[in-house]
Amino acid sequence: MKRYPKSEKYDVNWIEQNWMGPNPLWLLEDLCGHMNLRPDMKVLDMGCGKGSTSVFLAKEYGVTVFANDLWISATDNLRRFEEAGVADKVFPIHAEAHALPYADGFFDVAISIDSYNYFGASESYFPEMFSKLVKPGGQFGIVVPGFKREFEKGYPETLAKLWVPELFTLHSNKWWRNLWEKTGLCEILSCYDIDDPKGLWRPWADWAVKNFEKEFEDAGGGGDFDVKLLEADIDNDLALIALVAKKSQTK
Repeated sequence: MKRYPKSEKYDVNWIEQNWMGPNPLWLLEDLCGHMNLRPDMKVLDMGCGKGSTSVFLAKEYGVTVFANDLWISATDNLRRFEEAGVADKVFPIHAEAHALPYADGFFDVAISIDSYNYFGASESYFPEMFSKLVKPGGQFGIVVPGFKREFEKGYPETLAKLWVPELFTLHSNKWWRNLWEKTGLCEILSCYDIDDPKGLWRPWADWAVKNFEKEFEDAGGGGDFDVKLLEADIDNDLALIALVAKKSQTK
């Protein structure tokens, strides 16, 4: 039995053309296995990138999706949604995470795959922004990179030479659980490390070496950063963390 049967239906070349990190369809399918999605729902896909997760949500669950991203043009995403045949179900939005154009309680579900850590790791983001987007009783679901435990310095010694500001938001599932739970605004339904994180991460890392080498060299870095990160992690501290919660009825 295949681990991610829904994702297997999608063309590998299409996935690679549109991913911006570890296979987002695998991460999303894992997360959705712990959620309850129905065709009558409005779903926010926060930090959707090039929209492959939005296409997946519309096709596999029949939900209406608002595909929100800052880095990718809404016009470019609309073209991708039209080509995928889901433009009637997926609406591209260009907006920054702290300046969203949605009414409070507009969504039944808010999802974020491999992006929430960029904007949501502060104490204030969930209570002041993300939680307000979903109606009482609605669902939240995120997948973020992280660690299997917390470290006194914030990182394991094995990754000290690679430690850069972009990694400062890597934390354990317990840390993420506490960040949301202590607000009193939601009930945590599931918080776990996805199995075989490096196995899920590695195809993206290998692809980035081949396809981003020139781009990263021009920026003074290297397209092999993810490969170096995974290979330096000899104690297997890296994780991919999934968190699912239900908004409190009274909040």
